[in-house]
Order: sequence, then C-alpha cells, then structure tokens
Amino acid sequence: MTISSFLTDSFVFGWDFALTLLNLVTPNLKAGHVVPEGFHGADGKWPEYVPPGEGDSRSACPMLNALANHGILPHDGKNISFKMMSETVRTTYNFAPSFCFFVPNYIARILKKDYSTDTFDLADINLHNGIEHDASLLREDTFFQPDQGQIHAPFINELLASASGKDKRAGVLLTSEDLSRYSAKRRTEAKARNPEFSLSLFHKMFGSSNSSTLLTICGGRVSDLRPFLLEERIPEGWEPSVRSRLGLTLAKFNFHCAYRWRWGLGKYMKEYAKEGGSQAMIDDSSSPANYGATAGGSTIDLS
Repeated sequence: MTISSFLTDSFVFGWDFALTLLNLVTPNLKAGHVVPEGFHGADGKWPEYVPPGEGDSRSACPMLNALANHGILPHDGKNISFKMMSETVRTTYNFAPSFCFFVPNYIARILKKDYSTDTFDLADINLHNGIEHDASLLREDTFFQPDQGQIHAPFINELLASASGKDKRAGVLLTSEDLSRYSAKRRTEAKARNPEFSLSLFHKMFGSSNSSTLLTICGGRVSDLRPFLLEERIPEGWEPSVRSRLGLTLAKFNFHCAYRWRWGLGKYMKEYAKEGGSQAMIDDSSSPANYGATAGGSTIDLS
C-alpha cells in the first residue's frame, strides 16, 4: 500500500466513523422515501428491466448488474466511471458516501486505474482473486465457469431454499444463521471439487462482507432476493431496507451485521468437516481469538 492510499483510507475510515455517529442522532428516513426524489427508484418506480444482450458486460455482483439491466448504469456495462458507480450505488441502495467512495476506489486500485479519470467495464471486476473469489455463494468457481457474469441458478435456488426466517409482512426471510450454514457448505465443497481452489483470508473477509448485503440492503426477503439474484432485476416497488439518513456505513455494515455471523460460520465449518469435508478449511481464522478487522471496520470473515 502506498502512502497516498494509506492516507486516503485513513481519511475515509474517519469520515465513515463520523457518519456512523451522526446516524445515531438523526431520524431515519421514512418508509417509501429511502431513494432520494429525482433519482431512479424514487417512490418505488424503477426504469424498465432489459436483460443483457450479446456483447454486454456483466460482473459477478448481481446488484451492479441490476443497475445496468435497468439502465441506471449504461446497459452495455461498459465505460463506467468510478465516480458514476459511487453516486449510483449510493442513491439506489442507500450506502453511505464513505462506503461508496471506498469500494470503487479499491476496485480502481486492483485494476490499476485512476479513480478520478478512468473508466471500467463491469466484467473487469471479475478479475480472479481481485474481488471475485472461489467459494462464492452465488457463482461457480472460475475454474468451472470463467465468465463470472453468468448467473448460476442451482446455487441461488439452494441458498434461497435454505431460508428459515418468517415475517408476517415480509414472508420468508434468509437469516444470518442460514448464510453461515450455506457459506460453510460452499467453502467445504468448493475446496473438495476445485483442483485450483484458493481462498485467502482477505477473500474470506471480502466475501463475507458482500454476503451481508443480502440481509442489510434487501432485508433477507426471499421474495425480493429471487428476482435480484436469478434475474438481476430490481422488483417493482422495492426500496432498500437500510433507512439510516446518511446510509449504511462501513462500520455498521461490518460490526453490526458481519460480526454476529462469525461464530456460526466456524460452527458449521466444523460440522461439515466431521461429515467428510476438508479439515484444512478449519483454520485459526475461525477462532474468536483471531477475530479481525481493518482500521475502521472494513471486513470480517463470515462467508
């Protein structure tokens, strides 16, 4: 990491912490008014959904692909500025501005591009072991499917079928326990099947944080997750579950959501190992003594 990157990240984490505190003392946004007026999705009205066509660029991230499928990002998924990505993700999904600066800035770094001046295609994000990684909940490993923009319905259907939560208004819900269990299953099976399997501590952390969006932004509602994940389509009338006035911060994202899954994942990893999974997948990172996060709470190992 360069001195410039270190200073930038330090500023972002400080900014993020301040936003987290401000969210505690400011009223939440009212239901039905989470997406700002004047932006796509205000009042639950989303632009027309058009599936990707031949030559269109898509990533391993369903939420980014959905933005392109609705024309909120360029439909072809190409020549997207990092600043455009930041603004669009913030207004559509109610992530905090600190979050929406940090993640695209990090993507720019791994792609060796300039955040302020360069552009990228959605498929660029599929760089293996950049952000994309093995044992994803939603995609086959790159060894089996080089095009990570391709939806893998069997994994998604299995994940949604595992949902055990219930709510009178929202219906069936995916829970943190469900995600922990399925994450452990995917890691164990991917290591056993994939001869080129790799999953560094960083990618365990990053994958775990990504998985938490299913609960934080979508509220775990299976009725919403099904079109999001299987069609990469935003349901009509949908709005983010996060109603914090300044959006979902890095700190809350990790410490409020990710932390509480950690212990469940370790438990299920051990169960799968006893059933014949890979004992090697149970390492020191699953013990409470090795709980870790970067300064500012950027990532924690869950899924």
